[in-house]
This record gives sequence, structure tokens and C-alpha cells, in this order.
Amino acid sequence: MSDPATVLLIDDDPSHLKLYSWIVARGGFRAITALVSGSNVELPRTEPVELTVLDYQIGSQLKSVQVAELLKDVFPSKPLLVLSDMQWLPDDIAPYATAFVRKGEPEQLLMKIQTLISGGRDNSRNAPPPENAGGLDNLSV
Repeated sequence: MSDPATVLLIDDDPSHLKLYSWIVARGGFRAITALVSGSNVELPRTEPVELTVLDYQIGSQLKSVQVAELLKDVFPSKPLLVLSDMQWLPDDIAPYATAFVRKGEPEQLLMKIQTLISGGRDNSRNAPPPENAGGLDNLSV
């Protein structure tokens, strides 16, 4: 049996890192974390990272696009999954993202991780918003 694939989680909120680490581990992957603090994020350069999950709204001096640029240098051939509470992938991070998942959808997150680690690419990452994006069908309680 082979070792589980390593997923790097990057966020500025330690509680989010803990939650997503649990979700990723329950999905059968090895989770490692990098906390964004101010204008700094320490990437695990010696770890065998297969995929990175980056929170889009890291709310610090360091912006997600800057982190994505750093990831491209450190892990140039590895996919980047952007996680956000926005309806669709923001334009500024789109050139770096391999996939996009909305927060609060752990099953979708695990499915995308599995697809990307298996070598697939998410072709819907830049899809326009659904026709009923403003309708009642998308309300959450």
C-alpha cells in the first residue's frame, strides 16, 4: 500500500486549517498546513506536496495572488485548488488556479482533490455563474 498523497493547506485562520486538515485526512490524504501571518507564509519546501488548497481571502498583508506566485516557484508542476466563499473563481487568481471550490462543500473539495491528484484538470474553474445564481435555489440557511 502506498503512502497517502500530501495536500498542503494554506489559510490565515488556524481554526480553518484545523477543520480542513480533518476533512482532508478523513478523505484519505495526508494534510500539512501553512499559516499566513501578516506578510509571511512559511512553505514546507522539503515536503512531497501533491496539491495545494489556498484560501482566497486570507485577510492579511499578504494576498492570495502573492501566495500563488510563491507556490508556482516552489511547487511549479503541482495543482492549486482555490477555496473561497465567493460564487465563482475571482479573476485575479484564475491564472494560477487549477480548480475552485466554494467553502462549506467538503464533499466537493474531496472530489476535486482526488481528481486533481489523479491527474485530472477541472475544466469548470472559470465557468460563468449559474443562471439562477441570484435565485432562491442557491440560498443557504
